[in-house]
Amino acid sequence: MTNESNPHQQPVYEVESAPREAAVSPSKALVGVAVVVIVACVLAGYGIWSRISAYKKLVDTTNQLAAPTVLVAAPKAGAPVDSFVLPGNVTSFTDSPIYARTSGYLTKWYFDIGARVKKGALLAEIATPEVDQQLAQAEADLNTAQANANNARIQAERYTGLVQSDAVSRQDTDTYVNQAASTAAQVRSAQANVERLRQLQSFEKVYAPFDGVITARNIDIGQLIDPGAGRELFHLQALQTLRVYANLPQVYSANVKPGAKIDLTFAEHAGTIYQGTLVRTADAIDPVSRTLLVEIDVDNHAGVLLPGSLAQVHFKTPSAQPALIVPAAALIFRREGLRVGVVVNGDTARLVPVVIGEDDGASVQIISGLSIGDQVIQDPPDSLIDNEKVQVVSPGSHTGGGGN
Repeated sequence: MTNESNPHQQPVYEVESAPREAAVSPSKALVGVAVVVIVACVLAGYGIWSRISAYKKLVDTTNQLAAPTVLVAAPKAGAPVDSFVLPGNVTSFTDSPIYARTSGYLTKWYFDIGARVKKGALLAEIATPEVDQQLAQAEADLNTAQANANNARIQAERYTGLVQSDAVSRQDTDTYVNQAASTAAQVRSAQANVERLRQLQSFEKVYAPFDGVITARNIDIGQLIDPGAGRELFHLQALQTLRVYANLPQVYSANVKPGAKIDLTFAEHAGTIYQGTLVRTADAIDPVSRTLLVEIDVDNHAGVLLPGSLAQVHFKTPSAQPALIVPAAALIFRREGLRVGVVVNGDTARLVPVVIGEDDGASVQIISGLSIGDQVIQDPPDSLIDNEKVQVVSPGSHTGGGGN
């Protein structure tokens, strides 16, 4: 810059100082810290989210692998049910084990298994020498008691007559009268003992209580026989009429009435139909099997049918209703009753109670419990429980290992 007032004075120049480093404002510093924190939070959140996602995926995969693989199919519609066949247990009309009532040694038996006997027929004889001697002693005691009672009665009558004339004292008369009553009671006691031993002696002979067939003989000559139900001597069954018991599903319980004629078939008599009469029902549904026990009597005077055999009982119901067919392997037998597994909501197993009709071994008719659109689990695993998650596979991709 030139100093105009003094031209000879040396010019003076203003030298600008070097620029200082610009100072950082506080707002910019805070922004930087915030950016760093945000980046750190994003990275941390992403790491946590990825771990949670991986854990959830692991849980889902584990649950998927743990769920049993099942094959499902809808039940097939069967013909309306107007008749069905149930198994029936054949029993004799009267079935009685025969025991000894007295003790001794068996001296003779007269009938073996398969023998047909009439009521009152002598089956066996038992030697009871102790009972015979006890009876002889009891009869002797009875004679003694009767003699004493007769003497006491005579004395009482005599003193009763003499006391009217004051020939004897009233006290002596009362003594003889009481003695007569006491000895009369002793006679009755001895008579009861004799009758008891005579009854025991009569049990030496074993008689048939009804007409029937000997189906078991468990004794032989010389064996010691004890009284009571500890050892069965014979087993007798009446076979003229047989009882057939069958368990009728609850859905049919209202359609059977006593007096109805029922057809019966037997495997050992192929092609022959026997007709029985429904004589009675239990009039109560079994809460375990949900069935009604019915009894059918069938004539067997020809003796061709055998107790203990299995009959096929052909029932007919007037009310027809649709039935659904499922494989027999789809049935689940549980303590609560018969169940069938179905899949609901695409991945949940439900165990539904069912009532079956006709069973041909490979498939069964379900008459109650299923609908036509239900997805029935084929060959369900034994461990299947209600509301369990399952994996459903199509028939083409079924490997057969999902039921384990």
